Amino acid sequence: MIEFKKLHKKFGKLIVLDGLDLHIAKGGIFAVLGPNGSGKTTLIKSLLGMVIPNKGDIFFNGKSVLKKWDYRNDLNYLPQIANFPPNLTVIELINMVKNLRPKKANEKELIELFGLQGFLQKKLGTLSGGTKQKVNLVLTFMFDSELIILDEPTTGLDPIALIHLKDLIQKEKDKGKTILITTHIMSVVDELADEIVFLLDGKIYFKGSIDALKKQTNNTNLERAIANLISKQYA
Repeated sequence: MIEFKKLHKKFGKLIVLDGLDLHIAKGGIFAVLGPNGSGKTTLIKSLLGMVIPNKGDIFFNGKSVLKKWDYRNDLNYLPQIANFPPNLTVIELINMVKNLRPKKANEKELIELFGLQGFLQKKLGTLSGGTKQKVNLVLTFMFDSELIILDEPTTGLDPIALIHLKDLIQKEKDKGKTILITTHIMSVVDELADEIVFLLDGKIYFKGSIDALKKQTNNTNLERAIANLISKQYA
């Protein structure tokens, strides 16, 4: 479904992606992991067209998408930081996004799921971080797309909202969707991910199942397995 071929990206003298090759098959939950500065955000933004690589190519459903835009109608994206216009109300923002995308939206079900009924007429600038994240999730999941990209989706969520999010992600997977997640919360990865892609210094150091990573690093705990992977590369 998604293929990155020999992807290079530099910011000044800093090499962020170093000839990266990655294939992600259709269907399933894939966690893109790595410490700060590993290249995972640049990788995601390259797929979204927000960063243009210096070399290489990106394919989505067999077609190159570099410097194109129409393929984005087939994906949903949740950014890490929800920078909403503070003077808009929640319902005004939802309706604005609905008008921008040529797809049917199922926002009512998601508004109820995340308990946002009482916030629809409130201005976004008055909301707490956790409530903004719930709005962010409604905007992301209200359209039916085959690829869903979630950048730190658990930020600010209370335990009940987190359970709803994990159920929602699993529901989308059961529909055959492909979900890419970046997160620092290893319990979410351990519970949901079918595969892990671990980046370090712009290269892939592991791609496979959680069980395979634990076996390779001789750890039963995912956080310790990841730490072991990092320490071995810098040894």
